[in-house]
Amino acid sequence: MTAIAVTIAGSDSSGGAGIQADLKTFSALGVYGASVIAALTAQNTRGVTGIHDVPADFITAQIDAVFSDLAVDAVKIGMLSQPKAILAVAAGLDRYKAKNIVLDPVMVATSGDKLLAPEAVETLRRELIPRALVVTPNLPEAAALLETAVAQTEAQMQEQAEHILALGAHAVLIKGGHGSGAESVDLLVTRKGMTRLAAKRINTKRTHGTGCTLSSAIAAGLAKGLDLPAAVQAAKAYVTAAIAAADKLDIGSGNGPVHHFHAQW
Repeated sequence: MTAIAVTIAGSDSSGGAGIQADLKTFSALGVYGASVIAALTAQNTRGVTGIHDVPADFITAQIDAVFSDLAVDAVKIGMLSQPKAILAVAAGLDRYKAKNIVLDPVMVATSGDKLLAPEAVETLRRELIPRALVVTPNLPEAAALLETAVAQTEAQMQEQAEHILALGAHAVLIKGGHGSGAESVDLLVTRKGMTRLAAKRINTKRTHGTGCTLSSAIAAGLAKGLDLPAAVQAAKAYVTAAIAAADKLDIGSGNGPVHHFHAQW
């Protein structure tokens, strides 16, 4: 059977993040990708200049079209900027008994532009976190979800992940890419314990779409039948290699994208 993953997220007109990054990741990892577009952004490597939200009823129509026909093995959820969009997605996930849900709580772009309306944060916490197999916040996103300060140490990261678990998530991968030090450390925290995933920190400004790419790589692994720890390990290795190869690309004048097809090109 062909492994199929669906991304429910926003579109990035410059191609480095969002729906475009997710579909590239699925393809690079041998998974067929489908999409539900929840928002359009006018965006490039320097920033976001506009957001056009897709009406909730049309998000529902896309979900129905995809899930009623395709045998979906995993779902990646990214940018959902409005409460009505979040509610439409939650209802759709329940309607089709979606499995292997990876929630990337996208709140701020790499450029610093806000992508999530303040009133949508509580809806995200209430409606999507309990439905997710794994939630993948970076340090600022974890802090925003918990309305607290950004974690500065691994102990604080683990504590914040455990608080997100308490919101109903089955697992939390808290990402340390925004941290400092020689290593970029992510922590996979479940009710059974914690796994530390470390990689050498790469000195590059071409990091546009890293969060989208990691979460979609996890979804790809789950779609292919990997368990969560193995999917996370494989995704971490893929993203680290994509960042390491990013300077081979000459895309844009700001925070350029990672190299999704580093193994193929």
